[in-house]
Formats: sequence, C-alpha cells, structure tokens
Amino acid sequence: MNQRRAVFLLFLSIVFFFGVSTAAQQNAPPAPPTEVKAFDNPNDAGGTITITWKKSADDGAGENDVLGYEILRSMAQETGYGPIGTASLGATNYVDTSAVDRVTYYYRVAARDRESSTLSEETIPAVASPQWFNRRRTNMLISVVLFSFLILWFIERAKRGEKLFIRPLAGLEAIEEGIGRATEMGKPVLYIPGILDMDDIQTIASMAILSRVAKMVAQYDIPLLVPSKMPIAFTMAQEVVKQAYIEAGRPDAYNSDNIPFITMAQFGYAAAVNGIMLRQRPGTILYLGAFYAESLILAETGSSIGAIQIAGTAMPAQLPFFVVACDYTLIGEELFAASAYLSGEPRLLGSLKGQDWGKAVFMAFIALGAILETLGLHFLTGWLVTW
Repeated sequence: MNQRRAVFLLFLSIVFFFGVSTAAQQNAPPAPPTEVKAFDNPNDAGGTITITWKKSADDGAGENDVLGYEILRSMAQETGYGPIGTASLGATNYVDTSAVDRVTYYYRVAARDRESSTLSEETIPAVASPQWFNRRRTNMLISVVLFSFLILWFIERAKRGEKLFIRPLAGLEAIEEGIGRATEMGKPVLYIPGILDMDDIQTIASMAILSRVAKMVAQYDIPLLVPSKMPIAFTMAQEVVKQAYIEAGRPDAYNSDNIPFITMAQFGYAAAVNGIMLRQRPGTILYLGAFYAESLILAETGSSIGAIQIAGTAMPAQLPFFVVACDYTLIGEELFAASAYLSGEPRLLGSLKGQDWGKAVFMAFIALGAILETLGLHFLTGWLVTW
C-alpha cells in the first residue's frame, strides 16, 4: 500500500512539474527581433525610411510563436516611442511613409503574441531625404539621351541639305494625283480637318497637311472647300489657306467663303458636309484628323459621288470604316509623318527620321531580349524594367 502511495505521489509530482513548466513557457514573452536597422529609402522623392530586422526566434518556431510585429518610432533617443504601424508574421521590413525630411528618427520593432510583446534594440539615427536621381531609371535616361541624339543628328543633316530617305506612303503620293484629277474634271477639292479643335494633336497635324494641299490647289487654280466644326480650327484653317495662297503667288484666288464654320454639333456637321458633297460634287475628298461615329457617314457619301477619297486618322475605332470606304488610308502615326513628308521642312524630316531609327533600336532590343529569354538569360529583361 505504501509503495502504491509513493508511486502515485511521484506521478502527481511529475504532472505538476511539467504543468508548471508548460505554463511558464506559455507565459514567457516572445524573443525580440534582432539586427534592426533603419535607413533612408533609396531612389525616392523623400519622406520615407526603411526599417529592416531579422525575425524573432519565435517567428514560426518554438513554443511562443509571434503573431506579428509592431514598429515604434521616436524623435528622441531611449524615450518617447509610439507605434506607427504593424507588420505581419514573417515580415522582415517596413517602410515608414510618414517621415519628415531632414528630421532624425529612432526606431524599435516589437515582436508580439497574444499576451505580450518584446522590444528590440534601438536603431541608429535615420533621416529621410530626397534623391535627385532615381538610379533604377538609368535605362530611361539612356533611352532619352539616345533618342534625342538621333533626332538632333538627323535634323542637323537635313539642315545641311542632305537628302534623307523617307519611306513613301501611297496615301500621300495620291494627294497630288487626286488634286490633279479634280483639276482635269473641273471640280473642287474638299478637305475635312476632323471634328476636334486645335488642342488635339491630330488637328494640328491636319493643319500642317492643309497648308501643303492649299498651295497645290492654288497652283492648279481650282476651288478648295474646308468646312470646319470647331471655332478655333475654323480660324486656323482660314489663316493657313490664306498664307498658302500668298506663298503660291495667288492671293487674289483666295476665297474665305470656301472655308465656312458649320456647327459644333457632331451630326449637324456631318449632315452639312454631306450636303456640300452632293451639291458641289468634289473630285477629291481628304479626311485628315480626328473622327468619331460620323466617319462612315461621310465616307459612304463621298464614295457614292465617285470622288477619290484619302483618309488619315489616329482613332483606332474609325480606321476600319475609312479603309473600307476610301481609296487610301493613312493609319495612325502616318498622319503625323505626312506633314514632314509633304513639307520637306528639315526639322520635321530630321525628327521623323530620328524617330524611325529610335524605333529600330528598340525593336532590336526586343529581338535580343526574346533570344536571351529563350536561352534562360534574364539580365537584359531585368535592366529594362522601369520603376
């Protein structure tokens, strides 16, 4: 009996000992994070400080697994700490986006569980400051410098009188043919500069082309009709055509009534232009600029009267209608290249040639990158990434 009692008491002692040890372990605070560092976040505009640390020994291991981390900040050493944010379990860094430039901060990171938390050592002072150059965008700097060099180089060559080869565009070469056909038939040329005002780049490009077209029309001595939808574009069209007639030596042939302002209503303008087509029966119609839903209405009416139609726009949704209904279509950037192609102005030609060479360089990078990626080499792809 005494032996049984002794065994029972020993068992109770063992259970009590392990129970107390387990409770003590459960109540023990988690191990603190170590190697805590704070430094100015690189390559930014200021106002951020990065805090890094080595995970707590109880983060995913041991009996007292931490639930997360709390980041504390102070402007004074060893005192005045307050929480500024939290990080999840397993995290090893945090970016303080509330820092003020050129103010000294100290940081601590606390590992916390359900009941308690343990502070790390204090970091050395950290100060946020802006950087004037983001080194992660060095690739963009090189691209801009290369692109600018090519444009300026070709502009200088064009100014020296060197003939630069520009890929011929069928639509642009057809403009003179269309004006000649209208002259032979004794019919006017109808020029529609789009439906947007002068704050749109397509309308600006259209006005540059209009200048060249008006000069050719003045030389051939046939009417040029330019109905406008927007007030400023209307004023610009009148001035461009008037100047072109003066440069052609035919100021007396200029007629401002042939360049009317119609209306700012989209389909009211389309209806009026359709009426002009049916009454005047132009031999050639040019649609160059920005267009919307009225594009097919205009192009179908022009096709019904048998006119040569040349269109150009950078509106992707309208290109199919022009391609189907017109004889020639300038697609996208061809509209912007047209002004350089027709005018022969050195700055425009040099810019166009430089852009083409820049695109060729980028296409070469794409091809090289595809080959390297296929071979499992990723350094070029990583260098080309922009942040």
